[in-house]
Amino acid sequence: MSDYKEYQRWLELVRLIELPHWDNLPNFDLYMDQVVALMTEYTGPLGLEAVTPAMVNNYVKNKVIVAPTKKKYQVMQIADILLITLLKQSFSIQEIRTGIDRVTASEYPKQAYDRFVDLVNKKISQIGKSRPDRNANNLTDQLLEAASDMIVDQLETNQLVKIVKNSKVHEPTKIKKIK
Repeated sequence: MSDYKEYQRWLELVRLIELPHWDNLPNFDLYMDQVVALMTEYTGPLGLEAVTPAMVNNYVKNKVIVAPTKKKYQVMQIADILLITLLKQSFSIQEIRTGIDRVTASEYPKQAYDRFVDLVNKKISQIGKSRPDRNANNLTDQLLEAASDMIVDQLETNQLVKIVKNSKVHEPTKIKKIK
């Protein structure tokens, strides 16, 4: 399969991915192994690093997410873990927490999460196509737009680097001068 066809195939597959809205996240408590499996289901097809129990425990220990109740995680914690997984490619964990807190200071977490997921899903569905100019009217909207752009751009860049890295290097053909 040519590199271009492989990329096109990847584009077709990744454009079908939709991250879940708040109401589509489990509305019942989950144990750690269930959280890890759920995150793998959501982010694995995007090629992101798998979430591990050690990562989640570290988020709790550093107060980036709320500690589980009786070892069970609720929808707010699941949403936070998903956001951290998406954003940690480019931001520190503390920067992500600060950003979440900033956005949710003016909106309910569910609304902010759904708006962000809508933006990311829209960008994912358009990956590889030309993107319209940003239409951000305030700093929060600009932050959400830029963060969602960053996630998808990082995914596309990683895939292109992987394909180029694995492709055979073709030396330019030397052309002899005709006298």
